[in-house]
Amino acid sequence: MTGKGLGGRPRDASIDTAALDAVSELLEESGYGALAVEKVARHAGVSKTAVYRRWPTRQQLVLAELQRRLGDVAPVDTGCTLCDLNEALGMFVRTFTCMGPEFFSPLLADCSADPALRREFMDTLFEPPRQAVHTTLARAVERGDLRADADLTLVVDSLASLVHYRLLFGHAPVTDEAVEQAVTTLLAGVAHDFDALRAQAAKADAESDHRVEHHHHPD
Repeated sequence: MTGKGLGGRPRDASIDTAALDAVSELLEESGYGALAVEKVARHAGVSKTAVYRRWPTRQQLVLAELQRRLGDVAPVDTGCTLCDLNEALGMFVRTFTCMGPEFFSPLLADCSADPALRREFMDTLFEPPRQAVHTTLARAVERGDLRADADLTLVVDSLASLVHYRLLFGHAPVTDEAVEQAVTTLLAGVAHDFDALRAQAAKADAESDHRVEHHHHPD
């Protein structure tokens, strides 16, 4: 968040950076349970007032740092449905691998007790990648790649559940291969011509490999 501080003064971005850097370092050093706004201020070398003015709670501090790690979550649109969905679902993976499971659960528990914090948690971590996947699916429907009667919300939930379930419980890794298998398995049931989509993706991969090879071995 940028802009004006209290009294209309410009907000000092260096304080934001120092505080969020401190959050990242303290999470690595001592974990979420030991994190406190006062510790962040001391570690960052800034005043407690400056930190509290920006983020009144440690939950908001951590969410701000996670949002910084994630950056912009925008769906790609290459025209290749399988390619774009693999990339969009990869955003879910990046969302939950940008933080360790050891502080994801306590952060969620802390935020769940307050409706406003829970909404902020959802808006920061769940909604951006979820919307990216939904947008990608909607584009596929518009192109005629997926059936118009496909329940996109159900497809999004089914795809996202692979990431959430595996990362939360840690019983199996979330690999690129697992993501790709989930996409192909689900799309096989909602595509007009799944074989055509697979051929399209294979062609896109081949063209990408050719561009990389040409870049490394110019004429």
